[in-house]
Amino acid sequence: MMDCTPEQRGYRALSRLYHAWLTGSLLRVASRRGSADASELLFRIFRRQHLATFLPGLQKLGLDGLPHAVACAQYHYLSNQIGGVRVEYMPESERKAWVRYAPPRWIWEGTAICGVTGDMSRAILRGWHAHNGVTLGNPRLGFVCTKQTPDGQDGLEGYYCEYDHDLAPDERLRFSRGEEAPAFDPAKAPKLPAATWPQERLDKAARNYTMEYIRSLVPEAIDLFGPLDAQFLIGGAARLVGMHFFDECRDILGRQGRSADSAQAFAEFFLALAVAGGEDCARENSADGAIRIRQSDWKLMRGLEPLHPDAFTIWSQLWAGCLAAHDRFLNWSAMGGPTGSLVLTIAPRA
Repeated sequence: MMDCTPEQRGYRALSRLYHAWLTGSLLRVASRRGSADASELLFRIFRRQHLATFLPGLQKLGLDGLPHAVACAQYHYLSNQIGGVRVEYMPESERKAWVRYAPPRWIWEGTAICGVTGDMSRAILRGWHAHNGVTLGNPRLGFVCTKQTPDGQDGLEGYYCEYDHDLAPDERLRFSRGEEAPAFDPAKAPKLPAATWPQERLDKAARNYTMEYIRSLVPEAIDLFGPLDAQFLIGGAARLVGMHFFDECRDILGRQGRSADSAQAFAEFFLALAVAGGEDCARENSADGAIRIRQSDWKLMRGLEPLHPDAFTIWSQLWAGCLAAHDRFLNWSAMGGPTGSLVLTIAPRA
């Protein structure tokens, strides 16, 4: 971290916070509503992201001219590496290529893996991997899963296979637990050109990776559970994650220690992460000791209209949690919505 620019620190801190929020939200749904509801939410998140990012990602990575099985496996290898996920790629032929997500699993970091069910893992595969052939217009392309980490196996792995016949919808994802991926050979894996992918671009891309998850998580949870339950589940997770990850994110920013002006210090923390997320903000100090931050837009959710107003309420709980960890005698309030400007206030408790 010593050689990081302030921009890179901001990207990394925001990625850390959003990553933890995603994982915490899924575990909260699983523990409060059960595996079936958590699995349905995961399916919706990954299908939404697949439809939004898969084809543009293939083009951006220069993979759209490859055989489909190879292109899909290389896409998962490169895109997940950019996001900080540990992944392996093993080609066998133009019609069969393996991908393996090795432990520790990014999405189920640390002890979170112990709260994840096999159904939740399968929902990810149904949402994304099983739909690649449909999106590519290739009815013969499917995914075969050979291992799942929540089942106690040493990773999530499987292969894309182009068959000699069209697949029925229930054949696009199948399981073959007796097979095992070949050894990973880095020399056979694709590489991002270092000249066009310097570390700062990788940090920014990793930030985009986690932001995309939150762009999917919040609206899908509202649509699935309704706004009130989504506030309890996803907003509740946001508050808890903010409280538990504030110190770590503050340290990533290089802001160790406590400031004499607590409200100003938190405003600077929030502004650093807002700027890292691409937001345009201005700070105003009031005579009553309150600090108001005016945010002209909400880039995180831009383009997702119509968006329920409670999406903003849920997101705001993340910062309320951070402030509770920073100084429990300060209050956080937020006014705004999916469109237009936002007003965020940090004030002494009345």
